[in-house]
Amino acid sequence: MGENRLIQGRYRLLDLIGRGGMGEVWRARDESLGRQVAVKCLKPLGPHHDPSFTRVLRERFRREARVAAALSHRGVTVVHDFGEHDGVLYLVMELLEGRDLSRLLEDNKGHPLPVDEVIDIAEQVAAALAYTHRQGIVHRDLKPANIVRLTDGTVKICDFGIARLGHDIGFTARLTGTGIAMGTPHYMSPEQIGGTEVDQRSDLYSLGCVLYEIATGAPPFDLDDAWAILIGHRDTPPRPPRAHRPELPAHFERVVLDLLAKHPDERPCDAGELGTRLAAVRTAPAYLPTVVTARPWAGQAATHQAHLPAWTQGMTTGHKAVGAGLHPVTPDPGAALTGSWTAWPAAAGAQVAVLSRPSPAAVAALTARHHEGLGLARRGRWAEARDVHLAVAAERGALLGPDHPDTLASHFEAAFTLSRTGRAADALRAYTDVADARAHVLGPDHPDTLAARQETAYVLGQLGRHFEAHQGYTSVLAARMRVMGADHPDTLRCRHNLAFNLSRLGRLDDSYRMALDVAASRARVLGPDHPDTLVTRYEVAYALGQLGRWEEALRTYREVAEARARALGPDHPDTLAARYEAGISLGRLGRSADALRLYRDLIEDRTRVQGAAHPETLRARHGLGVNLGRLDRWEEALAEARDVCALRERVLGADHPDTLVSRREVAVALGWLGRWADALTEYRRVAAAREHVLGPDHPDTLASRNDEAHCLEQLGRGAEAVELYRRVAVLSRQRASGGH
Repeated sequence: MGENRLIQGRYRLLDLIGRGGMGEVWRARDESLGRQVAVKCLKPLGPHHDPSFTRVLRERFRREARVAAALSHRGVTVVHDFGEHDGVLYLVMELLEGRDLSRLLEDNKGHPLPVDEVIDIAEQVAAALAYTHRQGIVHRDLKPANIVRLTDGTVKICDFGIARLGHDIGFTARLTGTGIAMGTPHYMSPEQIGGTEVDQRSDLYSLGCVLYEIATGAPPFDLDDAWAILIGHRDTPPRPPRAHRPELPAHFERVVLDLLAKHPDERPCDAGELGTRLAAVRTAPAYLPTVVTARPWAGQAATHQAHLPAWTQGMTTGHKAVGAGLHPVTPDPGAALTGSWTAWPAAAGAQVAVLSRPSPAAVAALTARHHEGLGLARRGRWAEARDVHLAVAAERGALLGPDHPDTLASHFEAAFTLSRTGRAADALRAYTDVADARAHVLGPDHPDTLAARQETAYVLGQLGRHFEAHQGYTSVLAARMRVMGADHPDTLRCRHNLAFNLSRLGRLDDSYRMALDVAASRARVLGPDHPDTLVTRYEVAYALGQLGRWEEALRTYREVAEARARALGPDHPDTLAARYEAGISLGRLGRSADALRLYRDLIEDRTRVQGAAHPETLRARHGLGVNLGRLDRWEEALAEARDVCALRERVLGADHPDTLVSRREVAVALGWLGRWADALTEYRRVAAAREHVLGPDHPDTLASRNDEAHCLEQLGRGAEAVELYRRVAVLSRQRASGGH
């Protein structure tokens, strides 16, 4: 294949971006759709292959390519097209902007990746494998070079389907006497080495090798001799990762060592269970292994006297991800390279433990802890609730299975608390996994499946991905209407969320009309003072404010506050929230003195009920500071903003959206006081944090960059301001054209 060659009159090859044992990967342009893609061109087979075999291979390629193209998961590379051109089989895939794990390690000079990054990668790969394994697909060639981390942090697995094709052609993860190379032996499972049938647990072993390497800097058997590596995989327990890197969490080490179990039955049963256990690493609950048994292979190599299969003759180690030079694990000296290869059947002395029916007492204890987490959430203690639900989810997964409804219920509640503690991206992954699992176990239209899909849409909205959220809500609403009917409370809840999201898309009139209609339906079905009815009337008031109809918004907020005080009590958080929004409306109407009085009373009540450092108390104090500024009391406004910002940073974190809003308010006050250099420092901190958390083209990030440019203008640095305004405009256009 040559540069600028046109494939099938459509894909123009531009740059060679990779070469491997099976062929080449090119950056290309899809001339029909005007997008950049990656084209993988497989090596043509040599004349030594029988023509009939070649025909079978082509059919096999087409079948495997169709399988790969049918996969749809954020953690799997998208296959757009496939075919044959001038005798060369090719695949067209999405072009990934990022670096594979092998490159990441090389960029890091062979040093291991940060612990949080290792665990995040592990969780994302486990989620992708859980999906593909449910489709009946085993990768067979999982290694650092086949796992890519994109610039936004998303992790994708490459070459699904192609690994199976390579297996059928006779390409293996080694260099054979025929000179055909693909991959290395560093990531092969013992059953692959033995030539026996492999299943999804082989992928889990390979993932264990990958995680070991990115966590320690070297693969588990980092040896120069290929046979020694294979013997290591077969007979030698790996050195514990914490022996290389003590700061690794003990629970993560246990998970990796379980993945590297010699016998498939002693590994996690599937990637879903693995994901559950990895999620638990973040909160370090008590570890519950899948299997409790002695390692049957330790010290038994001398009795095996096994010889490696014939294909290993002349084998070389090939390229591994890094060569960090960590102390290698020496193979068992008794593992002699003589005799015949013998796989280890379960009868060969291995006492494999089988999970028994869980005891009612254990199930009841976990149920009680689940309800404890629900109670903590009801009291607004979201971080504590999150830790409880994550721990219970891990233990339920080990006791009941990863797809048990109770396990999924705990994951659902954990996701809910993640979204309420500022970890929207983590919540999105968790909800997506729960929705996929529930669809598989319960069916796509089951109420629990729809609940997970609806919460997925909610978190997409939290992340500013309102168009995707709209699509999610619309899809769930159609299912709810079909299954439950228009007046079912869950259908009305979905319509309420859809109305809320419409306002975020700028469709204010549509949002107002839908909210008004849902409020009327809820009043008819549930009653005028039902909390759900009042929630939607609250949304009607919000929509009125967005439309600039602040007098009507103020009146509606006050009516909602009075109704909530009657139904829920004057100190209920929802009652206090309606009073807060009434203060917002007063400020918008220019009645800042009235707003100040309202906020002072509200701060007193919130402090008494929720505490001085509660996020909602701080939100009321923020409103107080804003209205001090509107009354030109900027020194007082600056002091209030600084105090609230410091408290929010301590309580919520430096990058929490509320903290950043307060930091921006500090910058605003500094600007009004003429201290533009200090204001620029604060604006830049806000912009950098939002870019890190939300991305460079998020509306909030762009607004911060505009603030920064305005500040530069005030400092007389016009050229820098113009350049920054230009960059913001380009990003805004790109975002708009991308359909966000």
